[in-house]
Amino acid sequence: MKTYYLGSIFMLPINYVAVLVAAVIAFIIGFLMHGPVAGKLWMRLADVHPTGNEKFSDMIPQMIWNIIVNIVTAYALAAVIVLTTGSQYLTGSLLHDAIAVSLIIWAGFLLTSTSINVIWMKASFKLWLFEAFSSLIVMLAMGATIALM
Repeated sequence: MKTYYLGSIFMLPINYVAVLVAAVIAFIIGFLMHGPVAGKLWMRLADVHPTGNEKFSDMIPQMIWNIIVNIVTAYALAAVIVLTTGSQYLTGSLLHDAIAVSLIIWAGFLLTSTSINVIWMKASFKLWLFEAFSSLIVMLAMGATIALM
């Protein structure tokens, strides 16, 4: 049996351009879901009431953190895709396998870990569903991007 060390994860054959593109796509999907596409629904569910005094420049720190988180997520997803490539349990089609891995990560980690906010902190179930759907779209798009590049 081969032994892997934590440092080995940084030596995987990962396409860093694909990771960056996937992170930007995730950012764009987040912008669309919380803005032009479904922003009014999100604001109602999140009980957000714009005052009209909001400035784009005030959001820059959050946007930077958001892109950093997206890069980490895309890198982790790419690492899992690379590590599972060739598994006897997958089809062998990189796109299909990447989407399957993305769906498993979403359902097994993102969906379940965020449900704690509803279960214990009494967060809005409808808002959680909205965010869960948004994160599903993001994960599938990132997985497809990583596979196709």
